[in-house]
Amino acid sequence: MAPVALQCRAMQRTTIPLSANTAPSARRSEEVERVHTRLCRLTGQAIADYRMIEDGDKVMVCLSGGKDSYGLLEILLSLRTRAPIHFDIIAVNLDQKQPGFPAHVLPDYLTTRGVPFHIETRDTYSVVKRLIPEGQTTCSLCSRLRRGHLYRMATELGATKIALGHHRDDILETLLLNLLFTGKMKAMPPKLRSKSGRHLVIRPLAYVKEADLARYAALLQFPIIPCDLCGSQEDLKRKQVKVLLRDWNERFPGSNDSMFAALSNIAPSLLLDRHLFDFAALKADEHPTEPVASDSEDDLL
Repeated sequence: MAPVALQCRAMQRTTIPLSANTAPSARRSEEVERVHTRLCRLTGQAIADYRMIEDGDKVMVCLSGGKDSYGLLEILLSLRTRAPIHFDIIAVNLDQKQPGFPAHVLPDYLTTRGVPFHIETRDTYSVVKRLIPEGQTTCSLCSRLRRGHLYRMATELGATKIALGHHRDDILETLLLNLLFTGKMKAMPPKLRSKSGRHLVIRPLAYVKEADLARYAALLQFPIIPCDLCGSQEDLKRKQVKVLLRDWNERFPGSNDSMFAALSNIAPSLLLDRHLFDFAALKADEHPTEPVASDSEDDLL
């Protein structure tokens, strides 16, 4: 899959610096190209690093109507035209019957873009509202219901990969949520096999910052559809963690980058998980015959 990342770099074109007198439309076009190129490069690199998409795949792009899934679809469409492999794309939306949901928006957009799509209508909204008391977080149940339908649709449509629009910020927020509230050190993996083993979930935007996706969405004027469930809950822990990460990065620039890099630089022997490292069997070697490579605490002192 490495050639995919190379093809992304091929998208870059030589551009002439714009002067202050350049027309706004030209400056906007230049910014669109710059942001698009960066998103394609990062997405292509993530796809290559984790071998997310292979020749002959049918990728089911889950489209919610938010900026992230729109961005994911557009980037994958662009990468497909330059990739040295062949893969198909089908966009899927689960209409959860939220009040006021503009059912025409996504079909109109996808038809205009010439993208094959499937709209599934399931009233999970009523289920969530009936089972979750007013004021409590709806995300957990909503996501479980949605996931079940997406897995079923992937089987029915013959999709080999399920692509979600989670980005780098989502991964960091999930890491902190688990650390602070569940006592687990885990985040969102770029590639995941479902519990049944029948489906592979991929997150091609794993290296992409949310700010870049937001700017991309604004530049391309995606027809954003707000969520009336989780999007309307102001007391969500995820929103609070998002603010925490933003404030921390403002105080210590680059700290979020370092935290994200740490997810790929694990030192099991410097943690406490006895399943990952056999601390019980660890003994000093009084007569070592050669230097032993191991993790060190020296950089922490």
